[in-house]
Amino acid sequence: MKIFAVGMNYLMHTEELDGKAYRPAEPVIFTKADSALLKDRKPFFIPDDMGRIDYEGELVVRICRLGKAIPERFAHRYYDAVTVGLDFTARDLQQKARREGLPWTICKGFDGSAIIGDWIPVEGDVQSLHFRLDKNGKTVQEGFAGDMLYSVDSLIAYISRFFTLKTGDLLFTGTPVGVGPVAVEDYLEGYIGKQRVLECRCK
Repeated sequence: MKIFAVGMNYLMHTEELDGKAYRPAEPVIFTKADSALLKDRKPFFIPDDMGRIDYEGELVVRICRLGKAIPERFAHRYYDAVTVGLDFTARDLQQKARREGLPWTICKGFDGSAIIGDWIPVEGDVQSLHFRLDKNGKTVQEGFAGDMLYSVDSLIAYISRFFTLKTGDLLFTGTPVGVGPVAVEDYLEGYIGKQRVLECRCK
């Protein structure tokens, strides 16, 4: 099982990170270790030696068949379910890595940093989905998949040029504006439309 993720896939989030809104020339792809995966409403234990840890709520799609070099027009056949996920990020380490042109492996892929909620079947156009993340009962992020700079299908086509996609692989599709730090006892909830699909308590 592989975990793929996309950086800077919403215009306002690029401004949030870099002070200006822009579209990356190509999708920004990174991976997370399989030990990053946290599911079944297990708590997230905040590392105490990695500096600030930020939540990033996003749509996650589940790959449902084997594929390589997938044409974009057929990409919708390769995923069958969607949920909300949390791409926890060690922000201080990421900023240092970006300044120095270093990989994001540690700041994005550490143990427990990829939280997923309950899967719901994909029905219709995945780009029509609205989702949100609440922190301690207050909405902190709201996203519309149609605002993605690179659509789910284009991401699958792009990633499958370099990696063979397999059943059970996950794709975190990028976070909208509104990321922020987490603290012990924070309670995070993710929604697709009005349906709550994710719960996570920080410890």
